[in-house]
Amino acid sequence: MIQWADGMFQAALGGAVLFNPERQADPLAVAAGLAVLLLPYSLIGPFAGALLDRWDRRRLLMFAALLRAVLVAGVAGVVAAGLGGPPIYVGGLLVAGVSRFINAGLSVALPHVVPRRHLVEANTLAVTLGAAVVALGAGTAIGLREFIGSGNAGSAITTLAAVLGSVLGSVVLAGFRRGQLGPDPVGPDGRRPPVAVRLGFVDGARATLATPSVAASFLALAAHRLAFGISTLLTLLLFRYAFTDAGLFRSGLAGVGEAVAAGAAGLGVAALLTPWLVHHLGRPRTIQAGLLVSVVAQLALAALLSAPTVLVVAFVLGATGQMIKLCTDAAVQSEIADEVLGRVFALYDIVFNVGYVLAVAVAALLSPPDGRAPTLLAAAAGLYLLGLLAHNLELRRSGRRNGSATAPS
Repeated sequence: MIQWADGMFQAALGGAVLFNPERQADPLAVAAGLAVLLLPYSLIGPFAGALLDRWDRRRLLMFAALLRAVLVAGVAGVVAAGLGGPPIYVGGLLVAGVSRFINAGLSVALPHVVPRRHLVEANTLAVTLGAAVVALGAGTAIGLREFIGSGNAGSAITTLAAVLGSVLGSVVLAGFRRGQLGPDPVGPDGRRPPVAVRLGFVDGARATLATPSVAASFLALAAHRLAFGISTLLTLLLFRYAFTDAGLFRSGLAGVGEAVAAGAAGLGVAALLTPWLVHHLGRPRTIQAGLLVSVVAQLALAALLSAPTVLVVAFVLGATGQMIKLCTDAAVQSEIADEVLGRVFALYDIVFNVGYVLAVAVAALLSPPDGRAPTLLAAAAGLYLLGLLAHNLELRRSGRRNGSATAPS
């Protein structure tokens, strides 16, 4: 329910800012909005991760879900008042920060509810269903906004509806026993909690670097997020300013909804393929395959810049990006000790979001206003290739260090 609410909130806020006829947005405004929403939490994420490693995760997540409901209601009020700039960005920032804290908590809690040998399958189900529910929430928001209206009042009502998911999510979390979601009890590490929180980033980075398969997965994921950031910004601009309605293919927010649906279908394919691929190829080769297919998709989009091509590529990148993410999730959850898992997932959050925002910012500076930038899309294909190279080099380095070229599966 929380992820459904996330999808509703993101689509409602995006519609209020980018596709609202009462407002105008250029590429830099879109990039600034994403930076304000995503970057600040990444700076405090390692410290929040340390809390997940020390305090009862069930209680933290319940409190966070209720806090999120209050914040969403506040953002709805800001939208209804027609305010823009700092008020709407700060409100969105607070909601996004709490949502990402909740998602990190759910990820680190997963090994406590399923056996570690089934983490790939569990991640496939949890992440894919979660992403599908986010897409469903986004579709609900788009449909509700079309029914109510696209102005400030309609956007505010659509945003307010996202409160329901947060409240229901808190009720579900209350059904778990205290301590059931971790963290595991461990002996004292000789540091007081404030010190451990302050050193959260260092702890997460040290644990990641000490586990080469996790570090290699992070490199691949970073390349995907950089490339995906470029594609996301250009797609939004294309549907907003360049594309027109043509039969089944729509422009504007409805076209974005079609792209979201195509990406969600790709997630479903990834759910079916990833466990089979990991079982037969291992995690490293599954990641390599995902990166290679992404290169081809990006080049096709650069060559054939049209709404149908965007939808096909959204499907492909939805599948390949999800494959890479599922493999990275499983690597972290199966190979990182539970007592530092929250801090590693906080570092994960930085990899996932900082690279994405940086790519959006660069694309905003280089893109024409209507988003027609095939050179940037081709550059995104190059980023996938660089990610493949970095992933393979890290695995080879670990193989030489361990006296074997065999990569972990």
